Amino acid sequence: MVKRTSFEGDACPIARSLEAIGDWWSLLIIREALFGVRRFGEFQSKLGMAKNILSARLRSMVDHRILETAPASDGSAYSEYLLTPKGRGLFPILVALRQWSEEFDDHPEQITTILVDRAKGRPVRKLELRAEDGRLLSTDDTMLKPRPAPRRRSA
Repeated sequence: MVKRTSFEGDACPIARSLEAIGDWWSLLIIREALFGVRRFGEFQSKLGMAKNILSARLRSMVDHRILETAPASDGSAYSEYLLTPKGRGLFPILVALRQWSEEFDDHPEQITTILVDRAKGRPVRKLELRAEDGRLLSTDDTMLKPRPAPRRRSA
């Protein structure tokens, strides 16, 4: 197996996030967890992953505090994998990826589901990036600038 580069100490927050969720299997596991899958066997069955790969990805997501393990809710000897707040925080990222694919996929007619508001049954509006004052922002409207150094406390 090829050793991959670690981005753990990288200054870029995008690179740092990829350290925790930087492969397609992890995002698909999170997708299934968001829709209620909790057990190893369910993940394996839904995703068709090799058990060793699934085990490694689940362990990594627990280590990164995206998932946590808990005793099975039915009282059996099995464990369940539950999303933490950090894991649930990935929901908008998955929605953004989905919407990107719906817009730019070469064969959008092959996408068989739509994301809807559970209460109203209506499609979810496209995600937008907005300024603090509510203006819609594009790439041209944004830039990176250095973060101010933390202020030192006087003794």
